[in-house]
Amino acid sequence: MYGRHGDRVTLVRTSDPYTELRPGATGTIRRWDARHRQLHIDWDCGSTLSMLPDEGDEVRLITSQKNPTSTS
Repeated sequence: MYGRHGDRVTLVRTSDPYTELRPGATGTIRRWDARHRQLHIDWDCGSTLSMLPDEGDEVRLITSQKNPTSTS
């Protein structure tokens, strides 16, 4: 698992030679497509480039939208 919808990530590396995204770019996870093994991200710069972890793309989680736990 690479994160959940709404989690914030930063780009570590991508194998796409044509993207303008660079390491350090930030974005929000839209969804994980298990069938195609693609992580769909809405990048803050406007790009919607999906990450392909099996092809060498890597992102790092910077904030998580985990559900708060009840202590009562």
